[in-house]
Amino acid sequence: MQATIEQLSQVIVFAGLEPTDKISLQPHTQVRRYKQGEIILHEGDRLPTKLYAVVSGTIQVTKTANTGKETILRTLDHGEIFAAPALLGNGISPATVTAETDCDILTVERDALLKAIGQNPDIALRMLMVLNNRLQQLHETVHGLVSERAIVRLARLIQYCAAESGTESSQQGQTLKAKLSYYRIARSIGITYEECVRLVKSLKTVIAYSRGGKITILDAEKLDAIASGDTEAGVLA
Repeated sequence: MQATIEQLSQVIVFAGLEPTDKISLQPHTQVRRYKQGEIILHEGDRLPTKLYAVVSGTIQVTKTANTGKETILRTLDHGEIFAAPALLGNGISPATVTAETDCDILTVERDALLKAIGQNPDIALRMLMVLNNRLQQLHETVHGLVSERAIVRLARLIQYCAAESGTESSQQGQTLKAKLSYYRIARSIGITYEECVRLVKSLKTVIAYSRGGKITILDAEKLDAIASGDTEAGVLA
């Protein structure tokens, strides 16, 4: 199914395009619906030369080590682009992309995208900004996995999700809009499920965890301290 103008407008890198430019791109687009849990791209897949973007729902990007251990690199919401190697790299998917919820994925053919970039270089600039931010996030993730204690990685993950997806005020504190189940946390910071449960419980004066992955920040200052490396802040003996 061809993308609508509204769907193209939801993609971050196309947000500033004139309506006539979006209309020109339309014949070179396709939107496909994926069900929750369905694989969109497999790690190692040869990718078609297209730009991929989420126009509804949420996707999860994971990487599998030689040992078989899987780590969540990031989750992406509507408007985000992904699978950059299809356009800029070797055309091989470096990670597995899964539909975390039912979602619609938009693709734009490479030649049409390059033509649009030639007419509006801001598209390329926005893409570079997105990719640069992700490189920085990936560097921090890798650095954390090899050098920081798990409790520090957990605090930073909570802060990152709060900044990316936002929070809502409650009587207890600030509740993350994004859900972080034990399973997701464990896979994101490189620990076991059991370790994750113990770690979250040790922070019960700093965060509150409810069934389904609902997390409320009870003490933002202590969370900041832990994220900065003060692993004794708010931790139960």
